[in-house]
Amino acid sequence: MKILNSALLEFFLSSTGVCTDTRKIQAGNLFFALKGPNFNANALAKEALEKGALAAVIDDAAYESGDKTLLVEDGLKALQDLARDFRITLSIPVIGLTGSNGKTTTKELLFSVLSQKFHCYATAGNLNNHIGVPLSILQIKPNHEVAVIEMGANKQGDIKELVEIAQPTHSLITNIGKAHLEGFGGEAGVRKGKGELFDYVAQHGGTVFLPKDKNVVHEMSHERGINTFVLADEAMPTKLIEAKPTVTFSCADGSIVKSHLPGIYNFENIQMAIAVGKAFGLSDEACRTGISSYLPTNHRSQFIKIGSNQVLMDAYNANPSSMEAAISHFAETENNPKIVILGDMFELGDLSAKEHELLGKLIAGFQFSKVLLVGEHMQHALINLPQAYYFPDKFGLHNWLQDNPITNSFLLVKGSRGIQLESVLPFLES
Repeated sequence: MKILNSALLEFFLSSTGVCTDTRKIQAGNLFFALKGPNFNANALAKEALEKGALAAVIDDAAYESGDKTLLVEDGLKALQDLARDFRITLSIPVIGLTGSNGKTTTKELLFSVLSQKFHCYATAGNLNNHIGVPLSILQIKPNHEVAVIEMGANKQGDIKELVEIAQPTHSLITNIGKAHLEGFGGEAGVRKGKGELFDYVAQHGGTVFLPKDKNVVHEMSHERGINTFVLADEAMPTKLIEAKPTVTFSCADGSIVKSHLPGIYNFENIQMAIAVGKAFGLSDEACRTGISSYLPTNHRSQFIKIGSNQVLMDAYNANPSSMEAAISHFAETENNPKIVILGDMFELGDLSAKEHELLGKLIAGFQFSKVLLVGEHMQHALINLPQAYYFPDKFGLHNWLQDNPITNSFLLVKGSRGIQLESVLPFLES
């Protein structure tokens, strides 16, 4: 039956949650049949109902099959409108965060810290886009006391769309770097696109969390006249002791905190998480516990023991900024021999060749035992790395590793998500 988007809220509130995948349907779910370039989930509406869905939201009348199929103009827009309508019913604080690098790690740190006091919800996995954010909002339950919503973007306008759905009361931008340059149209476009989060704050109010050291994020806040902000490291001052292999820092009371995250760049993420915790009334001890108990997973800044090798697995994503930070940190560690396995950086557009060439120049400045480069774009890094091993695809790398086993080494594995470099792990077990 034809239904207005506004009426979907009643169906949702009587459901057991939203689902977009018939393989994961649970009894009482509200199924949304979303369309993509290569699929039309409208054809699965009947299957969803047979598996126990309360109703199926479709946008193609050809698939109507009774009162349990709810026909809307556009399934995705209906999902987004439902999330926006549901968000309005929530009275809890919602922390919205974005950034070129470190946003998922910061989101996980926020969850770990805030969970010391509150029943906290945080974006699951990487559900941070135009589909993931509405799904995340719709997963907030009545007993949640605070929510952390991660927002990703590939182009200008993306964050604007997401903040209008999530309507954050608190906001932070981890940093501005060289990410998704193709979609944003360069670094200035990244700054403008990510700044859409602060545009929302300027128009609707709320609290902004800013890094300790003044940088471009401070400038973006000042440009918009935002006056309600919290500076990292003010409420609970910290001092870095070391960042290798993982971040260890001291607090004003003399206590020492050892995290499971490597690199100075992660110390900045830690400081932001503590700032949020203190602003929400957590004790110093609770903040310390939240940081020290967080264990990175999903191949993000994750230490893995593989046979006789120690691997710093950071293969979830990569861009010029995150590559430089990870490689520079890795080079400073005391472990030897050190080997880097690096995959293509995607979504750089016309700047791809130049950025990969610059990456090769960066690597050439360090003394790594071996440099293994994977992917079509990485060939441009060879201009500055004539001694590097190069493989057009990861399967060539797999074969080489089988013939040339690596043992007793410390390895950094990093590349964009599309190249899936975690596939090398089974070949490092020698």
